[in-house]
Amino acid sequence: MDGFDSPDEFNPFKDLPIFGDLSKLLSQQASSVWEGARQFAVALATDGQSEPNVDPADRMALNELARVAELQVVDTTGLSITRDGRTASVVPVTRAQWATATLDSYRHLLMPIGKMASQDPTEDTPDDPTQAMFNQIMKMLSPTMLSMTAGSMVGNLARRSLGQYDLPIPRDGEELMVIPASIDALAKDWSLDSSDLRLWVCLNELTHHAVLSVPHVGQRLNELLVNYVSSFNTDPGALESRMRDLDLANPDSLSSLQSVLGDPQVILGAIQSPNQRVLLPEITALVTVITGYVDWTMDSIGHGLIGSYSRLSEALRRRRATTGTADRFIEQLFGLKLTQDQYDRGAAFAGGVVERAGAGGLARLWSSARELPTPAEVDAPGLWLARIDLPD
Repeated sequence: MDGFDSPDEFNPFKDLPIFGDLSKLLSQQASSVWEGARQFAVALATDGQSEPNVDPADRMALNELARVAELQVVDTTGLSITRDGRTASVVPVTRAQWATATLDSYRHLLMPIGKMASQDPTEDTPDDPTQAMFNQIMKMLSPTMLSMTAGSMVGNLARRSLGQYDLPIPRDGEELMVIPASIDALAKDWSLDSSDLRLWVCLNELTHHAVLSVPHVGQRLNELLVNYVSSFNTDPGALESRMRDLDLANPDSLSSLQSVLGDPQVILGAIQSPNQRVLLPEITALVTVITGYVDWTMDSIGHGLIGSYSRLSEALRRRRATTGTADRFIEQLFGLKLTQDQYDRGAAFAGGVVERAGAGGLARLWSSARELPTPAEVDAPGLWLARIDLPD
């Protein structure tokens, strides 16, 4: 149960009609919090419909494009795409497969959600019976909160993502997932060349993988993200205020309750802590230079490799600006700021370094942990170059 108590231990209201049904529901789901999250994520990712398997022709075509992209990325960046002796490979998957794998990959970041949800709202037992009831409800629902919240966030990501690094978060393994159905749907909706877009996605995935496979880069970003999601303060009143509006004696309230549980922002009641305000500039600085470097690399390769590269880049820039509320929420939960302003800030840093020190100067970003820019240096590439040229 990953540290969650059984709902049966916290069910003093089982005689109320809604709690008779709810208790059965929670008993079924509580046996596996992450299986519940997986089911919810897959249902959202696929709209509850079955998906066809990836066409073998798509596998072959993407394999050819990935080999072309691999040679270009290694040659341009000088970085290895090999991790633990295994070379990265681009693997086409369905949205359901993407959601399942991503839930596993993000588990270390999503687990703090369960800890927040299962925290006691108050240290002392309240005298108010109504308040006591709400406290018990929150403890009883904590496994379902984690399942629905984690599943909701990952399921929504699966509907939009083209590859696994749409969020630049390190992942284990050498298989890089891309979703042909989403790539082709975007190409159709935006009147883009599907083959060119697939090659663009391969380049993007492999460049991110090359950077995040640099040990001190991936480790540092993971460390910052884990510290951030573990440092939220919580406001239990956010859930309580929504629960008070429900008629708990009415069996029809179960659907309304499900709606409340499906709202991550209400469930978490997450309030940024002082520690997070310290961490956020560091996360932003590191992610900004990573995305700036990836975009610079893509531009360096793409203009000479992909005939419609300029059109693709503009379309994908516009797509970034239309990111939905659900995706923005998970970005904020992890401490990521992936607005167009941040991408532009990263591009300005990369351009400023190349202007002063050439591509070789930019490549020094990944030499050691010492070369990672401070938040102030992201906006002053000349200061960064001056610092790293100083003797240790």
